[in-house]
Amino acid sequence: MIVAVSGGKGGVGKSTVSLNLGRELDAVVVEGDLTTADLPRGHGPDLHDVLAGRADPLEAIDRHQAVRVLPAGRTLAGARAADVTALPRVLERIERECGRVVVDCPAGLARDVGHQLESAQLTVLVSTPTESALADALRTRRLALDLETPVAAVVLNRADAAAVERLADRVERTFGAPVIGIEERAAVADAQRRWRAVRDVYPNCAAVDAIRTVARRIERCEKRLSDRIGVI
Repeated sequence: MIVAVSGGKGGVGKSTVSLNLGRELDAVVVEGDLTTADLPRGHGPDLHDVLAGRADPLEAIDRHQAVRVLPAGRTLAGARAADVTALPRVLERIERECGRVVVDCPAGLARDVGHQLESAQLTVLVSTPTESALADALRTRRLALDLETPVAAVVLNRADAAAVERLADRVERTFGAPVIGIEERAAVADAQRRWRAVRDVYPNCAAVDAIRTVARRIERCEKRLSDRIGVI
């Protein structure tokens, strides 16, 4: 199963959600943003090297505490040398060898985000509870559906309980997917600064249950897709 974590607007917390989903799903988290990477650097080759044909994907997977990460480089030259059209093959290889894959997509509808979404069987949309962020997430949803990648869930990040209650019904109707809220917590920000999953640093934080809910939603969608393929 390949899951794309997308949303359109930058700064809404896609990398935080990706890292924590990687922990919950025991997945390899792939930095899908080739120009402005947010996930931690590795200690060897990175996705730029893989997409340029200089390294094997499995060699580039690094471990950050309990989460496996395939990082991307930070140089413009590396991004220019990377063949983004090879990304689907790379993700399929990792899925075949390692199991689940979570792709942290770039912000906006950049030219390469279609490769991440098209490679995935599901996407999780991440937004903050603002009109502009939700509008960007809706545009990403349209692109995902054009690419036949269904939306498993919408994460309202940095949203207090009142905002989730106020927006949930409308967002679920508009996006056609369940809404899970993650409140803004100092514990979440601190864990991300340390490149750790929240559950490994602050196991009693409410965000742990929210991320777990998203993961269980993905697993249910995964089972339905698997059953459908079995029937076919």
